[in-house]
Amino acid sequence: MASRKDIQKLTDEIKAEFPDFTTVDKGSSRLMKVLNALLLIASFGTMKKFMTHFVTTLGNTVYLPTNWSEATPASQLATLRHERIHMRQSANLGRLKFSLLYALAPFPVLFSYYRMKFEMEAYEESIRVYVKEYGKEFLTPEVREGFIRHFTSSEYLWMWPWRSRIEAWYDNFVESLDRK
Repeated sequence: MASRKDIQKLTDEIKAEFPDFTTVDKGSSRLMKVLNALLLIASFGTMKKFMTHFVTTLGNTVYLPTNWSEATPASQLATLRHERIHMRQSANLGRLKFSLLYALAPFPVLFSYYRMKFEMEAYEESIRVYVKEYGKEFLTPEVREGFIRHFTSSEYLWMWPWRSRIEAWYDNFVESLDRK
């Protein structure tokens, strides 16, 4: 099972890969408070957990939610590995291009193809961690629904309206884990 030592080891690995990597408490960030207000407006008041439940990465700065210390080591490990995927995506494409594609292309709401693709890659890493930590039985129908909801609800501004596409991605990825 994941431990605080594993979190520290991963943090050290990320720092070696991205020397300017840092974490910041969202509650202490004026930028995150402004972003929270904008997301509340854009989501018609439904995105209420941005500050408390969602990690946000900008460049190589990871903004941690106010409940971060309550997360299990396995959850923290999955999240940091997920965010490292975004840092790598950003490094590969360049920060400006990655940011524009992630936030705006082709639309910021309802049809955000690149955000969907970037998040799929990162969530695959999260799923790998959870399966390694808890076994495949962790992937209950409720967990599946949680992952799908990220893509199809206000949590990411309804980035992809075609639920069946997200279900197929999830199911195919989980099935591929059996083949490895």
